[in-house]
Amino acid sequence: MDRFFFSAGAIAAFIAVALGAFGAHSLRPKLTPDMLNIFEIGVRYQLYHAFGLIAVAWAITRWPEADFNAAGWCFIAGIIVFSGSLYLISITGVRWLGAVTPLGGLAFLAGWAILVWAVNR
Repeated sequence: MDRFFFSAGAIAAFIAVALGAFGAHSLRPKLTPDMLNIFEIGVRYQLYHAFGLIAVAWAITRWPEADFNAAGWCFIAGIIVFSGSLYLISITGVRWLGAVTPLGGLAFLAGWAILVWAVNR
């Protein structure tokens, strides 16, 4: 799983950088400043949690007796739900998608909590 989470983190980081460039160069003239800010928050949190996935991969190799898999899956779910919903809100303007965004935030929080718990058990 260490290679899987490391690869997922690297791919998520690659996509975040690409989306950040897309937002800065292609979306800036098309979106309102508020919608562009929402898009940029999605990119920022995706990049943070891409590094979180890489940390999970490292933790798996450092403490092989601990179970970090749930933390990695929470980070992946958070990227999809939190960042994905913010991307959709900013591009489509469909505000009701904001109702699912906190679920992605909860997945991020759970991932960090599981990481702390797993390393200290």
